[in-house]
Amino acid sequence: MKFKLLILIIPIVLVLMSFAIFLFVKDLFLPLSKGGEEITVLVPKGSSVTQIGNILEKNKVIKSGLAFKLYVRLTNSQNKMQAGEFEISPSLSLIEVVESLEKGPREIFVTIPEGLRKEEIAIKFAKALEKDQKFIDDFLLLSSDKEGYLFPDTYLFPKSATATQIVNKMTSTFNSKIKEITYEQLIVASMLERETLGDSEKPIVAGVIYKRLNQGWPLQIDATLQYAKDNIKYKVVNTENKYWEPIYLADKETDSKFNTYKYLGLPPAPISNPGFLSLKATKSPESSDYWYYIHDTKGQIHYAKTLDEHNGNIAKYLR
Repeated sequence: MKFKLLILIIPIVLVLMSFAIFLFVKDLFLPLSKGGEEITVLVPKGSSVTQIGNILEKNKVIKSGLAFKLYVRLTNSQNKMQAGEFEISPSLSLIEVVESLEKGPREIFVTIPEGLRKEEIAIKFAKALEKDQKFIDDFLLLSSDKEGYLFPDTYLFPKSATATQIVNKMTSTFNSKIKEITYEQLIVASMLERETLGDSEKPIVAGVIYKRLNQGWPLQIDATLQYAKDNIKYKVVNTENKYWEPIYLADKETDSKFNTYKYLGLPPAPISNPGFLSLKATKSPESSDYWYYIHDTKGQIHYAKTLDEHNGNIAKYLR
């Protein structure tokens, strides 16, 4: 008798438990509140689904970060969400919150790496913020004398941002981060950013550049010749972003003050927008016995004290 009763009770208990779990899960998907103002939520670049769920829960946009994670994984929505700043109402259901994240942020992260010229920066912002050619033209007009001062960083801008706002933000960031630097040092830093591949190289190469300047040697820096070559080749913005193209022997005759094979001293202006470490190394160069350097095909730098040693490195590592 007891066994038969148990057989009848167990299914009922299981049904009740399943129903309770269903109600519990359903509640997690419901809006956290019926009203309330939109909440500003910042989703950092590279955030995982778990991190985004935790951010939403912490900001009281959803009830459960775990429920968010499970739903996103089940619907394969993780690749549709972007980083940036969102305005989300707690009156939305969890599903509606996910849909809001998929539509894209109000403000977008744009990362500008070290060593780009202003044209490349204009193109990056135009693509990220879905701007047209007029934006690029405006950006280049406003930054015509600001090469070197457009500080490389990760910026957060709305799609409605103007070229003026972006140029002003980049230059103000430079001014807030970099103190007491001369224009000559800025030019050296811009070359250093293009000439080095590792942070440890920067102070040594900076020292080599200053030694050559002080002794009246030609700098013979390939990056300045690339800059000169591209200035001549691309009279309008190269939207394919093919700047810094390889140089050849004939290019060394290019008639430009940026050609440090042909003209002594520094080029007349920065050739790129350097980052903090290049700017720091320019202000604190490292003394050495080296006068030459090359990078091999694997990116490893090789220094030389004499021209014969330098030519030997070229023959050994580049031929």
